[in-house]
Amino acid sequence: MPIKVPSSLPAVKALEEENIFVMTDERASRQDIRPLEIAIVNLMPTKIATETQLLRLLGNSPLQVNITLIRTAEHESKNTPLHHLERFYQTFSNVRERSFDGMIVTGAPVEHLPFEEVDYWNELLTIMSFAQKHVYSTLYICWAAQAALYHFHGIPKYDLPEKCSGIFRHRVTQQGCRLFRGFDDMFMAPHSRHTAVHSEDVARISGLNILAESDEAGLAVVESADHKQVFVTGHLEYDRDTLKLEYERDLGRGLNPEVPAHYFPEDDPTLTPLMTWRAAAHLFYSNWLNYYVYQETPFQIQHIGG
Repeated sequence: MPIKVPSSLPAVKALEEENIFVMTDERASRQDIRPLEIAIVNLMPTKIATETQLLRLLGNSPLQVNITLIRTAEHESKNTPLHHLERFYQTFSNVRERSFDGMIVTGAPVEHLPFEEVDYWNELLTIMSFAQKHVYSTLYICWAAQAALYHFHGIPKYDLPEKCSGIFRHRVTQQGCRLFRGFDDMFMAPHSRHTAVHSEDVARISGLNILAESDEAGLAVVESADHKQVFVTGHLEYDRDTLKLEYERDLGRGLNPEVPAHYFPEDDPTLTPLMTWRAAAHLFYSNWLNYYVYQETPFQIQHIGG
């Protein structure tokens, strides 16, 4: 079954061209089933691109998913048109009385700042606390994963000597985990970050399980023992050209970035990057939706947290 989004959302056209099943509000109103309610807290500056990436993965499922896009009220976006934000996004104050089966909180390019100096940090704390009581399972990505591990467990982030950028090989460390059901022992995934969380810090926390790691990129996926929180330090949602665009952006800024590792054929930025993580990305999000949300969330959504 499809995701349900407004018919005029820019991502709809791109997804339909890729044969992703998208349902409009009108058609969804005639479906006699209980859809999943998923909130996406989009902290990325390129919000439209991130919407499309996540909706592509959430739409590759037999489940009907209602999407609510959320933005922070305390940060002024410079890369997404205001009319897009006003038309398609809610602020947290508009949804704080609701409950959601699942929530995704994206990364953000604010790693150079201490958490407390991010201009929307207090608002994000409120959202994360809300998720503990009103969301059945929450998926935190990249910087958001670091922020949540810091907020809930006091786990610090560390500056890296060089940006971790590229496609890295990962190993599944807990084979029985439903989140990795159907995965090979090794899988590829993108990373793009200037900071890291250390596995040994996570291992000291009771109630957290390390699910996947990389010899080069380090900690990859962590979950809480009750599956209510999943922390992903990479970007399985990235498109083929996302790292390429980031690399070219940094070149244009005069930052002299390293070529993303294991990404361009022969490490040649003039060549088309190989897509080596698509299957893992679709399977990961399908497993999260099915095993951590759909199979477990109460049928009466108001009972979440009750």
